[in-house]
Amino acid sequence: MSSDDERPVTAASAPARGPARTSERGAATRGAILEAARHIFVTSGFADAGVTDVVARAGASVGSLYHHFSGKADLYLTLFEEFQERQTQRTRQAVQDARAEGEADPIRLFVAGARAYLDGCLAERELSALFLRGDGPPGFEVIMRDRLRQWTRRNAALFEGDEGALVVVLTGALAAVVSEVSLSEDADASRALAEEVLIIVGAISRPAVQAAPARPEERTIPASG
Repeated sequence: MSSDDERPVTAASAPARGPARTSERGAATRGAILEAARHIFVTSGFADAGVTDVVARAGASVGSLYHHFSGKADLYLTLFEEFQERQTQRTRQAVQDARAEGEADPIRLFVAGARAYLDGCLAERELSALFLRGDGPPGFEVIMRDRLRQWTRRNAALFEGDEGALVVVLTGALAAVVSEVSLSEDADASRALAEEVLIIVGAISRPAVQAAPARPEERTIPASG
């Protein structure tokens, strides 16, 4: 394992992913390497995967891998970021579609986005499970925690007013379901569990906002008879 593979990863040190200016051939090579890395990571785990295993499966060279990526950790993080981008697009589109159909209730909008996210986990279960097994680059757990905080903030944008506690509860519940759905070996049971949880979440009532107690001078005095 190279020193690059052993370097801890943080949200701040994760490489920026701007638009790639590569030739069609370069893009095809990059895609083949990523697909090979996905297969190797899923089947062997991150710790036991080797760069040589990846390039052998991709039919590429070690030099071409390091032309596109800085090492094994970068491959893993790229797979993670691209998966998260697809998930973000899925949830955003689901919420937009729900709003276009006239839905305005924050809970129902949350459920629409959550259903799309869970559908994405089910559609890409092997990849989703890869990021939840705890076998990632050193420091990856920090990135996961940061992503959960970002997710909570995006969910909060669906609600008006001070409903932070409700958003935390809903996001935490969905995160637990994501883990169950992704790591379960029974896809049908996972789908049934996801739908049951969404039904329960959809039935939650938003807490009523309590008015602040009136100051003494603002209290009304009952009229005498």
